[in-house]
Amino acid sequence: MISEITIKDEFWERYIDLIKNEMIPFQWDVLHDQGNITIDKVRNNASIPSDKSHAIENFKIAAGQSKGHHYGWLFQDSDVYKWLESAANVYRIAQDEKLKEMMDEVVDLIEDAQDEDGYLSTFYQIEAPELKFRRLFESHELYCAGHLIEAAIAYQAATNDDRLIQVVEKLIRCIENHFGSEKGKINGADGHQEIELALVKLYEVTQKEEYLELSKWFLEIRGQDPEFYQKQLDENRKIGLGKEHPFPINTVYYQAHKPVYEQEEAAGHAVRLVYMAAAMADVAYHTENKKMLTAAKRIWKNIVKKRMYITGGIGSTVLGEAFTFDYDLPNDTMYCETCASIGLMFFAKAMLKNEPDAEYAHVMERALYNTVISGMAVDGKHFFYVNPLEVNPESSRLDPTKSHVKPTRPSWFGCACCPPNIARTLTSLEQYIYSEMNDTLYVNLYMDHQGRVKIQNEIVEVEQKISLQSEGSIQLKVKSSNPIKLALRIPTWVENMVIKKETKEFCYEVIRGYAVITIDQATTLNLTFDIPVVMHQAHPKVKDDYGKVALQRGPFVYCLEEEDNGKDIHLIRVLDEFKTEVLNQCDLGKLVSIKAKGEKQIIDKEWEQKLYRGYEKPSFTKNDLTFIPYHLWENRTEGEMQVWIHKK
Repeated sequence: MISEITIKDEFWERYIDLIKNEMIPFQWDVLHDQGNITIDKVRNNASIPSDKSHAIENFKIAAGQSKGHHYGWLFQDSDVYKWLESAANVYRIAQDEKLKEMMDEVVDLIEDAQDEDGYLSTFYQIEAPELKFRRLFESHELYCAGHLIEAAIAYQAATNDDRLIQVVEKLIRCIENHFGSEKGKINGADGHQEIELALVKLYEVTQKEEYLELSKWFLEIRGQDPEFYQKQLDENRKIGLGKEHPFPINTVYYQAHKPVYEQEEAAGHAVRLVYMAAAMADVAYHTENKKMLTAAKRIWKNIVKKRMYITGGIGSTVLGEAFTFDYDLPNDTMYCETCASIGLMFFAKAMLKNEPDAEYAHVMERALYNTVISGMAVDGKHFFYVNPLEVNPESSRLDPTKSHVKPTRPSWFGCACCPPNIARTLTSLEQYIYSEMNDTLYVNLYMDHQGRVKIQNEIVEVEQKISLQSEGSIQLKVKSSNPIKLALRIPTWVENMVIKKETKEFCYEVIRGYAVITIDQATTLNLTFDIPVVMHQAHPKVKDDYGKVALQRGPFVYCLEEEDNGKDIHLIRVLDEFKTEVLNQCDLGKLVSIKAKGEKQIIDKEWEQKLYRGYEKPSFTKNDLTFIPYHLWENRTEGEMQVWIHKK
């Protein structure tokens, strides 16, 4: 779908401005090893590089401009590509010559680093050229290629310069020369999915069928031979190119345990899974592959019905950053990687191309307004890799099983996939607002903006203005040459929605979560609705949430912080009385807090010398509770935080 949208939403403009003015310059310094920046390990693991980024220097070494060794992860190149994509998105929004110079410097460097045959992956160029494409279970060569493709698309769209498109097309020719079902070629896929969804995007821009076919081939070859990665290593060892791998390759982790058409649940590394599923949905749409769409829908259903957190987070364990089993959703040892929720947004967006079901947009919104933006502090310079639903700083510091759960946002990570992923996503939000099918324009997200979208051959002018502070309202202006069908998503968090044209109330039909109406060439619609505080409970099989509730208002899930409610939050239980309060805090900006009545268990003096005692009915003291939107937690002081709270 082609759109030219300018976001003018106060809430989202703040983030976009942070990315433009703080995050992109900050990341530039990080990538260039400049500034006094502390780089944290994602968890307590001595093997995680954290001295510096070195990402730009790796390219300079590969290009012959510097001498030295590669530093960092095998996929460090992708940090540069995602930075470039973010910068291009910002440049498209507001052209800035200094930013253009920075981007061009990176593009020049990428061009210089590329080998004559098109190959580009700085670790293998610098340290192990004999192992190019020979350790696919871990190499991330095609993963990085995918991020380069996406950066090239964004750079061309922003600057009308196709130099990077030429680089990626040369790289793809190199890949095509090495991969395929023909004798002598590599009959397998990268251990980390990404190129699959990037190739579809390149197809959408260039209309070159070979890119769509290559994406489909990488998806279909995955899992055809579950022993593929091990066989690569065995062959390397036989010809003297590698040592025996110290542990068996977990094919489930890579979603390579069975063909994608046969996969029925969300399993393995969460980011890889949703990147793969997004590509499956995209390929299914463009090739009308119903079998692949059915497989994608099975994965979707398993995630959102049994393996997704209320914040839109996914990934229940730090071991493998992975899914575990149905209803296993621990709040204080989970993973909920920022990139995983971004990937869930990709998946939802791709599914909306195939079928107009509001559930996809509901989940996309849930992930965006909670886990995704929780990943960045309000200063634009500190980030979460992991997004917990319950934190005790002492546990994070002293319990080795919770070292990945950070009580404060670090400046940067040795594995820094998440910060630039946030930047490229939030600077491309206009791509998620609308979708189309046949003659209907679907409104999936609500935020202030104006611009144009193309539906079939019709250019439609659109404008939205929303308010969610007290009573909810949305004004939607639509102008087209001919009458069109408009489908307005009915959010799960609204009540008593009324749609009016001028002063006349519309009667509308609800189809799969959308209010569907036919509008004239120029129409102004006014939507009004209540925004209640919703008290959620989890499925009874989610044992970590049993007997607890989580609050939501609008698209935002809420939490308790020690800053407002004192220590030992686990002793608090909430009552039923809620009221909202609009605040403008210097640390957090404008927000709607929820005030509630609660009780907190008293720890009497007898407990001072006892660990256990005979049961006595506990005593409680009355407490006034303050809930804030989850995405804003840990922007003031370090302390406890909890989303799921006991209910009396």
